[in-house]
Amino acid sequence: MHIPLRTIDLVLVVLYLLGITWFGLRFRRQGERSIKSYFLADRNIPWWAICLSIVAAETSTLTIISVPGIAFTGDFGFLQLAMGYLLGRVVICIIFLPRYFRGELMTAYQLIGQRFGTRLHRLTALLFLVMRAAAEGVRVFAVAIVVGVALGTGDIASIVILSLLTLLYTFEGGMKAVIWTDVLQMLLYFLGTLVSLWSICAHIHGGAHALLHVASSAGKLTIFHFSLSITETYTFWAGVLGGCFLTMASHGTDQLMVQRLLAAKNLYESRLALLTSGVVIFVQFTLFLLIGAGLYVFYGQTGRAPHVASADRLFPHYIVWQMPMGVSGLMIAAILAAAMSNLSAALNSLASTSMVDLYLLRRPDVSEESKTRLSRVMTMGWAAVLLILAIVSRGSGHVLEIGLSIASVLWGGMLGVFLLGTLTRRAKETATMIGLLAGCVLNVLLWRQSSEIHWSLLGHSFVLPKVAWTWYVAIGAAITFGMGYLLSLFGKRNSVRSEL
Repeated sequence: MHIPLRTIDLVLVVLYLLGITWFGLRFRRQGERSIKSYFLADRNIPWWAICLSIVAAETSTLTIISVPGIAFTGDFGFLQLAMGYLLGRVVICIIFLPRYFRGELMTAYQLIGQRFGTRLHRLTALLFLVMRAAAEGVRVFAVAIVVGVALGTGDIASIVILSLLTLLYTFEGGMKAVIWTDVLQMLLYFLGTLVSLWSICAHIHGGAHALLHVASSAGKLTIFHFSLSITETYTFWAGVLGGCFLTMASHGTDQLMVQRLLAAKNLYESRLALLTSGVVIFVQFTLFLLIGAGLYVFYGQTGRAPHVASADRLFPHYIVWQMPMGVSGLMIAAILAAAMSNLSAALNSLASTSMVDLYLLRRPDVSEESKTRLSRVMTMGWAAVLLILAIVSRGSGHVLEIGLSIASVLWGGMLGVFLLGTLTRRAKETATMIGLLAGCVLNVLLWRQSSEIHWSLLGHSFVLPKVAWTWYVAIGAAITFGMGYLLSLFGKRNSVRSEL
């Protein structure tokens, strides 16, 4: 089997995998431990570590390999989405975070249980488990793209090795191991990003100046597109509005992110961590897009662009075949760092939701020792589920867009439920459940359609255009909120279960 990486690069990758696993295992504690410690790290994590952990969770392998591919084939329009991410964080700080810090909550969906009741509590938790498992399966598969290019191995072996190593320290160290390994991994791949950009500039005749000049002349640095079409993915309106709703859902209602925010010492530090992470994310996306533009200029100068299955494989190919000895190994390790960071966070959030929102609702009298033991068992169980989903999710296309569109299908309905619970006092549980299902069903239809859908009603024809995935969350949230509120107007007004 031909292995493109040189010996020194392979050694660096292996040392990273062993080193990060050892680092995570250092957070293992002896003796009995509460699930609050296991899932929230005793709420004693400094804001800057939570900030970097949020960035690490948000910047997956999908981002590192797919965003440069987007810039290579398009332009900087993706940054419009990052602007929406910043706006969405501000809304979360105002609407959601104060509610989360009013009680001793461990998951986002306990808030729904307090406001509406047990049925909707369980339903939102189940939808999160389905959505997160499906989206994370695509993310884990993205690792195979990198490892396959670097080592010449098959997808399955790469996924299994990485999953087992990540499971080991997540199983033992809980949320504290997740956050602190996130910090280390985030610093590693941020450094790797800067090194990559330096390497590309060094390969381009004329350096950074030529990169900016040629890319600008080719329209690669264009950011804003003010088209009103809902079929275009990266427009100003889809980016700012769609990105805002997307972040409100992903960071305000998704346990993967909410769990990190709840690990902060207080509301102020949680807000500071979230807002600062938005600035870091914007800078990071800009660097990834510059890498994509740099690859466009470099391969344009050489006239020898590699023949790859998709644009997602361009950056991994460059890392292996063009970077200096040792630097390739650093970058492969950096990309694996992002993958392990995402996977560990997913395992911990899936386990916490399964334990707190499902199991403990039926068995609240379980001893603390049994809760901790069962939490670890659930972590192992979800590791097996994600491993299987990663293997069966192999496909084509921009894996970043696939991963985000899968999540966006259910995020819209979830966001609509949280908005009903926090912004209105009239919304009822049954009506909200109907609205949630309607929002999710509509988004599934939008996601599954491959072209325009033609409807015929009473002799009139209607055309439903193919909607860009950046609008899914906004549409799903609007349908859920609107239908849930209108249906709640019928019948007697419910008393609010808990003041939110």
